[in-house]
Amino acid sequence: MSFNLQSSKKLFIFLGKSLFTLLEAMIFALLPKQQKNVAGEIVLITGAGSGLGRLLALQFAGRGSVLVLWDVNKEGNEETYKMAQEAGATRVHAYTCDCSQKEEVYRVADQTYKAFLPAMIANDHGHLVCISSSAGLVGVNGLADYCASKFAAFGLAESVFVETFVQNQKGIKTTIVCPFFIKTGMFEGCTTACPSLLPILEPEYAAEKIVEAILQEKMYFYMPKFLYFMMFLKSFLPLKTALLIGDYLDIFHAMDGFLERKKKL
Repeated sequence: MSFNLQSSKKLFIFLGKSLFTLLEAMIFALLPKQQKNVAGEIVLITGAGSGLGRLLALQFAGRGSVLVLWDVNKEGNEETYKMAQEAGATRVHAYTCDCSQKEEVYRVADQTYKAFLPAMIANDHGHLVCISSSAGLVGVNGLADYCASKFAAFGLAESVFVETFVQNQKGIKTTIVCPFFIKTGMFEGCTTACPSLLPILEPEYAAEKIVEAILQEKMYFYMPKFLYFMMFLKSFLPLKTALLIGDYLDIFHAMDGFLERKKKL
């Protein structure tokens, strides 16, 4: 009898909390969440020497954040350093670092996901941001290696979030960003057959929206919004129907004109 009462109580608590979270999500969908203040916060950006990393640095520069810029390209990183100062940043630090080399990461600042977390947990404060991709949500022909890395990044970030949740670390936030192609030069020559639904994103717009999502502490942020609908369809549609949609949107030919970047010697 006591077991049934306990089970019923647990069920009602679950239903009550679920209803509350759904109402909360609906309210924030209609009334955007207030952006948090990041003045004085340390913002470490990898790949800051160009592209999206540079634009994100410039977005945070005017918000009073302490910028720590990492890039393997020393010249590009120093250029971002100067641009951030011109954009209003008062405290900027630039370091040359190849994030693919563990030894270099630890040499520069003892900071990676693995090394960041203990300090964040000790202070119950921090925000982990993962720049994944729409290619981390759906497999794409011609992008197998890229998709693999982005699926892995998504999985790592989501798993670390669950770890902090289970440990009741409510002060540690996570944002996982999944954009469609961005005009940074990485996907030069790639095309979209449906620019109204899947536009190739302007870098400045993408950086602005990503920072907005971070400051509103969104867990998942997809660009454009059509990707949310695509993920919803993927969750229940038959495989053949999903492939027909991909064919209709001409996704299977998006990489046909891709121009691979030449590696600098």
